[in-house]
Amino acid sequence: MPLIETIQRQANGRATALTVDEVYERLRLAIVTGELRPNEPLIEVDLAEALKVSRTPIRESLQRLGAEGHATPRKRGWAVREYTPAEIEQNFEVRIALEGFAARLAAVRASAEELALIEHVQHERDLATAPTAEFRATTNRRFHDAIIAAAHNARLADAIFRAGQFYFNQRIAGLTTEHEFKVNQADHGRIVKALKERSQSAAEDAMRAHLDFAYKTYRRIMGL
Repeated sequence: MPLIETIQRQANGRATALTVDEVYERLRLAIVTGELRPNEPLIEVDLAEALKVSRTPIRESLQRLGAEGHATPRKRGWAVREYTPAEIEQNFEVRIALEGFAARLAAVRASAEELALIEHVQHERDLATAPTAEFRATTNRRFHDAIIAAAHNARLADAIFRAGQFYFNQRIAGLTTEHEFKVNQADHGRIVKALKERSQSAAEDAMRAHLDFAYKTYRRIMGL
């Protein structure tokens, strides 16, 4: 079952029992990154089995996810919420604004080590001759997460995370064209250049333009 496989992969190597907050974070991450698809059932007993916890933390986590709008109640349990096209557009607008500002902050706050990490991920993508969907999605997330972390603002990072990361999951990555991947790489290159030059305005503008293109790609793939 895809749900169990996803959660077990997240929990792999964990020796101790998960707390309620950790259960919640694992479920939320799987939803906002698109690993758990819209309308996918969230069954307490299956989740409890996958995470090796009782049903109580699962129940509490699902209620929290429901209150945040990530899950929706069904006659029997919960399911991943399916966002409308209008809601997806609004989420993108929020993410463009917030992550653009994160890039602005990173331009002045990032340490030399953090800039090196961002550039390393970009170089890793540049060297890929036949990048798989998993590689594209994973390295894209690492690139963006590194910039968000370099902004050194935990509240901003949380707000970006809550806006959702489902716009570029593995499924979407597998449907992007070679041209779109090259455009994304060029966008990333401009972001890296602006960060290294410590140019706040250039970093923010480049990130906004990049995410705007990502949204256009998403709309094409989804037929919106």
